[in-house]
Amino acid sequence: MVRSEAQGRLPGIAPVSVIDIGSNSVRVVVYEGLSRAPTILFNEKVLCGLGKGLGSSGRMDEEAVQRALSALRRFKALSTQARANEIYVLATAAAREASNGPDFIREAEDILGQEIQLLSGEEEARYSALGVISGFHDADGIAGDLGGGSLELIDIKGNDFGRGITLPLGGLRLSESSGNSLSKARTFARKQVNTARFLEQGAGRTFYAVGGTWRNIAKLHMEMTKYPLHMMQGYELPLADIQKFLEEVIAAKDSKDPAWQAVSKSRRSLLPYGAIAMQEVLSAMKPARVSFSAQGVREGYLYSRLSDGEKASDPLLAAAGELAILRARSPEHARELAEWTGRMVPAFGITETEEESRYRQAACLLADISWRAHPDYRGLQALNIIAHSSFVGITHAGRAYLALANYYRFEGLNDDGATGPLATIATPRMLDLAKLLGGLLRVVYLFSAAMPGIVHNLTFRPSSDPDLDLEFIVPPAYRNFAGERLDGRLQQLAKLTGKRLAFRFE
Repeated sequence: MVRSEAQGRLPGIAPVSVIDIGSNSVRVVVYEGLSRAPTILFNEKVLCGLGKGLGSSGRMDEEAVQRALSALRRFKALSTQARANEIYVLATAAAREASNGPDFIREAEDILGQEIQLLSGEEEARYSALGVISGFHDADGIAGDLGGGSLELIDIKGNDFGRGITLPLGGLRLSESSGNSLSKARTFARKQVNTARFLEQGAGRTFYAVGGTWRNIAKLHMEMTKYPLHMMQGYELPLADIQKFLEEVIAAKDSKDPAWQAVSKSRRSLLPYGAIAMQEVLSAMKPARVSFSAQGVREGYLYSRLSDGEKASDPLLAAAGELAILRARSPEHARELAEWTGRMVPAFGITETEEESRYRQAACLLADISWRAHPDYRGLQALNIIAHSSFVGITHAGRAYLALANYYRFEGLNDDGATGPLATIATPRMLDLAKLLGGLLRVVYLFSAAMPGIVHNLTFRPSSDPDLDLEFIVPPAYRNFAGERLDGRLQQLAKLTGKRLAFRFE
């Protein structure tokens, strides 16, 4: 019997749609469901430019209004077609400040058949903060969300945040208010940023950059430096590096470089103004680093609707667990591996940090997601899926660790052309931990055959034999698992770790 419902979707949740009416773009994002780590089912935007000319006329451009209304008709139809059981509509600076904003909101509500939430600047900052909190593990710094019309700034510490402020420094507004003069834009931006006294509290911490213009600056930096992982979430640069690059963006001397083609024409003209706004914020704040966030107001709004228990859960482990449910032979076995490796790693002299423990658990949850691939390509498929999945709550070095550990688990503990690019992202310690985890998994999978119920009975322990360091203790009931392949895998692990290892069946 052929089942009609999709098997590649999580059970028990229904799609939700968020329509975001911004000063530069209008976007719809349909998510798989309301969860700690929501996956995007559909995503589309139209660069309407509602904030164009707003500073001089006080009104939204009529042509832009009509484009936005047309986009909303399509977005409502798309949300319905995607089976979204809830549609949330948010509007920000342009609709909030324009004299014709109320008329636009009424027309838009008629088209959508529901109320639009017109966010205040403080509410924008709050949802931006929640977006960062939802996407970064234990965030600590100041978030800045640069839209077309405004810049929201807010201090974040863990799950707490201060009262946000909004400044009239959106890329579109800054370019227009300065008459397209970069020097005037800088003077105006500096004056506005100097009113945000709390930026001084961000010294030595992280600046979380949110918003399309800033993401495109990061995208351009990736292209210019040939960075091997085009993943925006968590892309991080030291202060000195980003300040130098912002100068290059403002000067635009390399604008003929093919790397600039990665940025759409409609965005390119705003990059220098976005760079000026960021420069002034960084000069006032003096953070240690800038981390770019793909999570913003939309994700923050969805996060605000979760229960306290869901908010407290780890987004990386939640997403990895969901992928195990969708793709592993046994999610229960994946969870067993996460627990078992946590007990085994200390036997090899490793004391994990909290972050490293999270990553190891996630890597175990993902260890069997490529089993349907041809055996010769399981490692490569695992590496590609993990490296390019839309995980949050993880650094780029951590993402490389997850992908490499599962590549080593399939392909062996040596590096090759497939591991080279990601190895440049991971720290030396992360590489060592990835190989150790890969080596442990290569041994234990030969007992479990990817099924639950056996792993918890196996353990490494110090040996009383002077010729050995550790013994891998196996209950006699599992003696029939002994074999040349198993011995070979254990000796690979021994060579990697410098430990003398042997099996003991007892």
